[in-house]
Amino acid sequence: MNKSKYLTSFVVAATTPAIALAQTAATAYPTKPIRIIVAYTPAGTTDILARVVGQKMSESFGQPVIVDNRPGVNGNIGTDVAAKATPDGHTILMVTAGTHGINPSLYRKLPWDAVKDFAPISLVANVPNILVVNNSVPAKSVKEFIAHLKANPDKLNYGTPGNGSTGHLSMEMFKSMTSTRIQHIPYKGSAGVLADVIGGQIAATIDNLPPYLPQVKVGKIRGLAVTSVKRTTVMPDIPTIAESAVAGYSAGSWFGLVAPAGTPKPIIDKLAAETQRILKLPDVAERVAGLGAEAVGGTPEQFAGYIKSEIAKWAKVVKEANVELQ
Repeated sequence: MNKSKYLTSFVVAATTPAIALAQTAATAYPTKPIRIIVAYTPAGTTDILARVVGQKMSESFGQPVIVDNRPGVNGNIGTDVAAKATPDGHTILMVTAGTHGINPSLYRKLPWDAVKDFAPISLVANVPNILVVNNSVPAKSVKEFIAHLKANPDKLNYGTPGNGSTGHLSMEMFKSMTSTRIQHIPYKGSAGVLADVIGGQIAATIDNLPPYLPQVKVGKIRGLAVTSVKRTTVMPDIPTIAESAVAGYSAGSWFGLVAPAGTPKPIIDKLAAETQRILKLPDVAERVAGLGAEAVGGTPEQFAGYIKSEIAKWAKVVKEANVELQ
């Protein structure tokens, strides 16, 4: 046997047991409770989607699925916890356009790499943002809101789930495109923003639609427009920002599942297949649509490519909006 054939045979012999071991582990998986880390506060869109998916995973896998909220620093704390978790499939992370789209460009030094430190599982949902105002704000349309801001530069404030969140950059884009000025107040998640825009501590916000949807419907706050290209089916009477007054405006959020890098591929594939199954369930599709979200799904490879494209897109937005790096 020549040297090259010997080496090839050796590599095949060495790797075959490892592949078989990974496949065996995937067959037995999960062997204990699964933890879905949510890097934001409870009651926000990330949390809601994680609980919807987690409940169905638990029913299918026969193991508890625990949602572990680890908010702070615009999702960086919880994301770091997930990156350093044991890569055995029992800890996964619900990522967002913030953690895996914006933060790589917003923060000079992150303790994790959005691409290298994670194994993508599946995109879960796309969600439009909504521009809402406290009922005391004298604006019932985007045009009136712009006029009010121009008449009161820097006198109003708006809240978002954090510096560099999609809501923050969506409003910064809005300010840039409308030549208006409004002060930013960052929070540690959507729950505080929602409470304060209802209470009048802040005048406005642009944030993920789901937590605000019920409050807009009962009239506790006023929804002026959504940030997506098209109107949302759950609130078809609310226009888009683009059609209202700001041609070309478009922004939104997305959510997906990843595992720590090094998680065996057969386990990633098993989680991906389970996620696709869950997203196609009629009651889940109805629940997700009721949030104003669109269930997406897809393969790990597709999600990996999507994350890379989102990092490039938001890097451009951060630069053009002159957002201060953290």
